[in-house]
Amino acid sequence: MKDFIVKRLKDQLFVARAYYPSIVKLDGMENLSHEMKQNIQEHGHMLSEAISDADLPELHRVNMAKMDQTIAAAKSCDAECTNVEKKLTQLLDMTEDEALFHARQSAYLYRLGVQTLPKSLHCLSMRLTVDYFNASSDMEHSDAEKFGNPAFQHHVIFSTNLLASSMTINSSVINSEESANMVFHLMTDGQNFYAFKNWFIRNSYKGATIRVLNFEYLQMKNLGNGIVDQLSPSEEFRITSNSNALTLNTLTRTEYISMFGHSLFLLPELFTNLKRVIVLEDDTIVQRDLSLLWNLDLKGKVIGAVQFCQVKFHQLRAYLPDFPYNSSSCIWMSGVSIIDLDEWREHDVTGIHHRILEKLRHDTEASWRSAALPAGLLAFQNLIHPIEGQWVQFGLGHDYGLAHGAIKKAAILHYNGNMKPWLELGIHRYKKYWKRYLPRDDVFMMDCNVNP
Repeated sequence: MKDFIVKRLKDQLFVARAYYPSIVKLDGMENLSHEMKQNIQEHGHMLSEAISDADLPELHRVNMAKMDQTIAAAKSCDAECTNVEKKLTQLLDMTEDEALFHARQSAYLYRLGVQTLPKSLHCLSMRLTVDYFNASSDMEHSDAEKFGNPAFQHHVIFSTNLLASSMTINSSVINSEESANMVFHLMTDGQNFYAFKNWFIRNSYKGATIRVLNFEYLQMKNLGNGIVDQLSPSEEFRITSNSNALTLNTLTRTEYISMFGHSLFLLPELFTNLKRVIVLEDDTIVQRDLSLLWNLDLKGKVIGAVQFCQVKFHQLRAYLPDFPYNSSSCIWMSGVSIIDLDEWREHDVTGIHHRILEKLRHDTEASWRSAALPAGLLAFQNLIHPIEGQWVQFGLGHDYGLAHGAIKKAAILHYNGNMKPWLELGIHRYKKYWKRYLPRDDVFMMDCNVNP
């Protein structure tokens, strides 16, 4: 324990403060009360500057010994036990209030650190946007004929994170056997559109075609269905449950479930000429060629995805509206999925999704985002073809206990959880699998000090 002595000092301080008011009131105890007051001040000063034992001054053991003697002397005095007990209770209440405050503050700061875009990535986006408008000419794609050609492998990413999405694309093409056959449709919002566009104009990806799209512009120009007007990428939900409800010593287990955001339910309208797409999330890294996944026989189903049986429908019944469902069914994860758009259109999955949304309250942004969980689960009921779990290794954004062998064997790594690899909070031992695809010689990255 790195703070064993610090905790011992705090215990001494706690007891000394409980006895001090009673000792001060006793006749003939002026020296003891003065000594106790001095020791309390010295302990308070040490603890104000120390979090771990390494932070303590060299003389801390001398002060501990002096405090032990002072407390022993105080206990030998004829002090009223009720007064000491009352003071201990008062200090305990104050400590509990302080602990609760710090716990809430810590949780808030952690959440803020997770949700806030790092300064370096904000700098990168701003620099690229300014550079785009300062450029003398706008380079357009020479291979635009690939965009709607179903003969190519089409991959779709919805993202507002430039670095994360570029890493997903970079890892995909590096590990592809036919990267020139790959087309990436990168859907972002109006705020990030020009930074994304400039980045993918400046960088090449082994002959793969990268197409950047402004979702909000497409909605205004073509779709405009009034239900999904703003970009809504995949959402992540923190699910906590008991691992075994039948035992007294139940252990809570926390999982992070990724689910399609509302924007992804417009895939058939966004890509009218395509028959099949692979959807990747921006917190994934591809370690193998995805041709086998692209050619997977979905056996008449709409979507191929990894089932996640650690969480089942009955555990989420409080969040599911009044729609029929099989309570023993496993949920699915949206980190990577292969979608048959023809089957999607035939089963009218978009219409089902919209009807589910109409039954859910989503009058605020938070409720709108949280509606993605029930809508995503219910819209694809009986329409999912399970793909082998070995395809994807989940948990690199929250689980410290993943085996190195399992990570190396997986075709795709999914950093689901709060500790994303581009954040300082990211789990250090998993960052190397992500950072190996990081471009090192880009001038904007160097200027903005981008080094996750």
